[in-house]
Amino acid sequence: MIDRRRLLRTSGAAAVGALGAAAPSAAASAAEPARGPSPRPGGDPDPTGGVTRTLLQEHPSPAKGWETVQTLVQIPRHKESGRHSHPGVEVGYIVRGDVLMEFDDRPPLRLRTGDPFFIPEGAVHNARNVGKVTTMMLSTYVVDETKPLVTTY
Repeated sequence: MIDRRRLLRTSGAAAVGALGAAAPSAAASAAEPARGPSPRPGGDPDPTGGVTRTLLQEHPSPAKGWETVQTLVQIPRHKESGRHSHPGVEVGYIVRGDVLMEFDDRPPLRLRTGDPFFIPEGAVHNARNVGKVTTMMLSTYVVDETKPLVTTY
């Protein structure tokens, strides 16, 4: 298991991996059609480049087998977090910026500075910065301590 406390800052997919992402197998990737939003005009070769996740705190939850993790996520203009899910709920707050929160199973949600958000356990989502400044999101997760914090798709 990766010690998330040692993760301070990293970018893009590397951050997801460092937080304990489970990478899909090559067979699963080939067998499943691509889901979620279509590629962006201009074809950004690194849509998650420059995204940082700073671990603020991590504590055992009062519920046995669960932990509480809090991060500060920063997404530069025209970048996105990448499609992912968590093994528990995410409760968040937009500190600064404008985000389009995209989901595989429901309509997107437009979030602006000062807006709270809630993402259910296992929901595949992507946070896309659609504003004019680097977006800052405070995210708190209550997750199964035996599973990776982030699974990418």
